[in-house]
Amino acid sequence: MLTLLGIVVVIIGFVLRFNPLMVVVIAGIVTGLAGALPIDKILIIFGEAFVKNRYLSLFILTLPVIGLLERNGLKEQAQKLIGSVKIATTGRVLILYLFIREAAAAMALTALGGHAQMVRPLIAPMAEGAAENKYGKLSAKTHEEIKSFSASVDNVGVFFGEDIFVAFGGVLLMKGFFEQNGLILEPLDIALWGIPTAILAFLIHSVRLILLDRKLDAEYNVSLKDVEECEKS
Repeated sequence: MLTLLGIVVVIIGFVLRFNPLMVVVIAGIVTGLAGALPIDKILIIFGEAFVKNRYLSLFILTLPVIGLLERNGLKEQAQKLIGSVKIATTGRVLILYLFIREAAAAMALTALGGHAQMVRPLIAPMAEGAAENKYGKLSAKTHEEIKSFSASVDNVGVFFGEDIFVAFGGVLLMKGFFEQNGLILEPLDIALWGIPTAILAFLIHSVRLILLDRKLDAEYNVSLKDVEECEKS
């Protein structure tokens, strides 16, 4: 029963909002000591887990770096950069990212993007910066709407793009499912059929982003007219 102390440590750490990585490490050490494991054995287990899950570990190490960059003005620089591009709109910025994300995923470069490492620090601020450059100060509702569209672009791009890559796990899973039901298909056949789906997904979501631009135009042009009329009166 003493080995369950690690769970208690995790619960207490999360309730007190301590650093999650630190909490998990301490919980692992507590569990190992409660199980009568020597400290060197515990460190060996940590090392083996790190090597086996090195990609996840790299992701965990990436988050503090992103946080440090944000703290030193990454978002502000992204907004400033996009603000200097006069033709940039929220929809156009997100359509460009959608194309890059989907094309990269089709070539198995799924790590070239993501919510934590791309959307939050770069794409969402650039989309917001494009809107602020055109309309001025935005409402809190508009900020949240742009953030949600930025997140959806990443999801749509990677979800439909990766189905084009023949060695993607989802493609192999579909191949196995079809074989169990008597349909023999090659991964290339499935991947080729993923191309029109990916194109349609890009077009449909691009239309949604164009409509977002029109919605912002209608909303903030009305607001700007009201302000001008008030100033004249």
